[in-house]
Amino acid sequence: MRITLTRVDVLLILVVFNEAPWYIRGSFQCQQMSSEIVRPHSVTITEFGAVGDGLTINTKAFQNAIFYLNSFSDKGGAQLFVPAGRWLTGSFDLVSHLTLRLDKDAVILGSINSDDWPLIDPLPSYGRGRELPGGRHRSLIFGRNLTDIIITGDNGTIDGQGSVWWNWFRNETLDYTRPHLVEFINSTGVVISNLTFLNSPFWTIHPVYCSQVAVQNVTIISPLDSPNTDGIDPDSSNDVCIEDCYISTGDDLIAIKSGWDEYGISYARPSTNIIIRRLVGETRSSSGIALGSEMSGGISEVHAENLQFFNSNTGIRIKTSPGRGGYVRNIYVSDVIMTDVKIAIRFTSNYGEHPDNFYDPLALPIIEKITIKDVTGKNVKVAGLLDGIDGDSFLNICLSNISLSVTSGSPWNCSYIQGYSDFVSPKTCEALQEGIYPKHLSDCYCVLNHMRSPTDPDRSTLV
Repeated sequence: MRITLTRVDVLLILVVFNEAPWYIRGSFQCQQMSSEIVRPHSVTITEFGAVGDGLTINTKAFQNAIFYLNSFSDKGGAQLFVPAGRWLTGSFDLVSHLTLRLDKDAVILGSINSDDWPLIDPLPSYGRGRELPGGRHRSLIFGRNLTDIIITGDNGTIDGQGSVWWNWFRNETLDYTRPHLVEFINSTGVVISNLTFLNSPFWTIHPVYCSQVAVQNVTIISPLDSPNTDGIDPDSSNDVCIEDCYISTGDDLIAIKSGWDEYGISYARPSTNIIIRRLVGETRSSSGIALGSEMSGGISEVHAENLQFFNSNTGIRIKTSPGRGGYVRNIYVSDVIMTDVKIAIRFTSNYGEHPDNFYDPLALPIIEKITIKDVTGKNVKVAGLLDGIDGDSFLNICLSNISLSVTSGSPWNCSYIQGYSDFVSPKTCEALQEGIYPKHLSDCYCVLNHMRSPTDPDRSTLV
């Protein structure tokens, strides 16, 4: 059926576009980030004495090669090539204007000796290590204050050999927080593409205080029972593009963060302008996409689409708590397929881990303008567990065109939630049953294709 837009409809579309200019910038950012920059200088890791037998420790070879290539940073940059082989190494730093390129049969292996992962200071937006007070182990591949960094390859592999770290964690014998597999701090122009990441000791890819970050065409795998092996965690970062990824891990596939309680509030660097698209994955213990729980610096302007989650605990989740402060707002999630997922949508308002006893329990988070639309699910146990905070309701939660095959007799459970919905099955909780169109369209974030003609008798037809 053809729909004729009235002048009011057109004006509403223009208003929504004007309220969300980030969407255009974000898509452009995804298109512009590329791993195909040609570097005028290139060396191979074997030129620095590396041995790819899986037994020889090659940390010095990586460090020396990168130290040498740093001399070309003002001459167009350089490339370090890792050929076929199994290259055992401890943690090493990258430099600006560098490409680390792996052959399709190359495997960089993280050392199982904790001494090969040096200690560094905690992040200022966390105030301490995420797991333990004090410092933390540095990631296998690390960079700080860099510009123009590329890690890529023809599906080569970076394997953190994390099982030793998982055992230390389970046995409570860790002295410091576990390392990530890849971490960049305060860096700009980061591309990670066309690689497989295995068995991270902790979170896998962690850009923190970064801008202009692209993670594209990567596979991330850790055992489904491995502890806290998040896939990709943009943290207090902006202009991030994540696309065409497969992730199967023991924790959140993607977790957007921005600092922890009073430290995140003080550091005040949000995560914003984040595009996630064409993501497939599973996680038995956690979520496909999570916002928080460390969100004290704020999270906004997140657009996620074309997502497929299977065999998972939760599909879409917001995690926060009194004491976090900050905000999660202007979130748009669409075109989601869930299969064998326990909870499709979950808002958790008492995710209560705190860094210390100095947080302010009256620092309440602001959760508002969350749009979730075009979702289908098979064999979903619960449609939604949406828990706001007493005296701090989550506002303008907008659900539309959601169809879930739910096995529970109580598909929705909501508290301290306010919002709207259209075409949700099974029928949502009473707090969300008022329709979006036309009265509340402006209350919902970026629901462009739910513009309907008020003269059209078929209210189920979408533009």
